[in-house]
Amino acid sequence: MSEFRRIMMSSFLMLLLHFPAADLKRYIVRAGDEVTLPFDYVIHDQDKCESATWRFSDSRGPAVTLFEDRQIHKANSDRLRVTENCSLVIKKVTEEDAGRYLCSQFRSDSWVDLSVVTMTEHHDNDEVTLRCSVETFVGCDHPVKWLLQGQDVVKYQREIKTSQSPCSASVTFLTSLFSYTTRSELFSCDVTNGFTGEVHLFPFSAQSSDATTTGTAGLLRLILVSLGLAALIVTVVTVHIWTRAKGEGS
Repeated sequence: MSEFRRIMMSSFLMLLLHFPAADLKRYIVRAGDEVTLPFDYVIHDQDKCESATWRFSDSRGPAVTLFEDRQIHKANSDRLRVTENCSLVIKKVTEEDAGRYLCSQFRSDSWVDLSVVTMTEHHDNDEVTLRCSVETFVGCDHPVKWLLQGQDVVKYQREIKTSQSPCSASVTFLTSLFSYTTRSELFSCDVTNGFTGEVHLFPFSAQSSDATTTGTAGLLRLILVSLGLAALIVTVVTVHIWTRAKGEGS
């Protein structure tokens, strides 16, 4: 039985890698967003997509079934749902969702490649590095670059250091140059679909551990200042009352 299952899984993986490219749809979304993967050959008289099956495969392991017999598998039930037209909805997309999806209904198949964009922020002393990367099904087909106010950051080489590798790009600059709010308004990650040429712009948005630490320290500082101010007010009032009482007594 295990040998039969292994053969079936191998056959499915071969199908994933060999099919007409024209039948493949490609989506690029940011981590944390929601995406709907369509099924183009839905049979409308089917009750709750009873004959439809959604499967997923990536380079990290064997293919898995997400939806079958009108039910989402329990391991994925919190983030996945299937619509009336058998489209697969993924909530709060993560890097692990990047891969190839196959929806089958009788003899009709619909293929979707999902690529996921992530952005991170790293602090090192007085410098900050923003990194944008794309997780794909296999290989790297989507050029990535950073834009500053809509222009390629290479135009600002004196103030900004750049670094690029397949499916990722980084910029490094002095922390004093841009505040966190300014970064989110000025920087955006440009990802070009290597197959369709479609350009996707993702405004910078990341919450690093450094930013969290800074926020916590700022809150603590505010509390200490408030306590100090309260103590000062109590001292002033006490001295004032004591002075008045002493004056009235004399």
